[in-house]
Amino acid sequence: MIQIGDKIVSQDIFDVLFACDYAACKGACCVEGDSGAPLDPGEADQLRKYLPLVEHLLSPQAKAIIAEQGVSYFDEDGDEVTSIVHGKDCVFTTYDEHGNCRCAYEMIYYEGKSDFIKPISCQLYPIRLTRYKDFTAVNYHKWSICKCALKRGKQLQLPVYKFLEGPLTRAFGEEWYAQLEDVARLLQEEQLEGVSLK
Repeated sequence: MIQIGDKIVSQDIFDVLFACDYAACKGACCVEGDSGAPLDPGEADQLRKYLPLVEHLLSPQAKAIIAEQGVSYFDEDGDEVTSIVHGKDCVFTTYDEHGNCRCAYEMIYYEGKSDFIKPISCQLYPIRLTRYKDFTAVNYHKWSICKCALKRGKQLQLPVYKFLEGPLTRAFGEEWYAQLEDVARLLQEEQLEGVSLK
């Protein structure tokens, strides 16, 4: 574990090679799982604010659930998460004619209709944040549905922290990400030195 500011970063963030392969997984992380996407404080307000702009993209079942319980709920761990359909799909998941799923909020963001792309936990995946009183843990989350991403990451030689440069910068700022890159360089130098000594 490596500390950068008040963030404790797992070694996996540097070591695991990962790059989403959307053509293979079709956005399965928006569908699989037993609860919705974790929400940071204020994100449910953002979801509600832009809900009128995405409603036309949502399924009838999703609209009914939102009408009944809202855009979010508190799961069994007490965390606020996005509402889900049939214990599975995020209510904001949409499908195209090929069965690919996309986030409705991301769609309107790229259409220039919103300044909120989607919850940070969605954008950061496979990184998961756990917030404690004095620090935030930044961990890699291993999930079998992402095997294709591990394969593609290996092909591209792309570590998790590089793949998620944009989301990590959004979450913690440019200065923090620059420090993360400095650590990555030091780790790489140490690794090369270790190899040369053998």
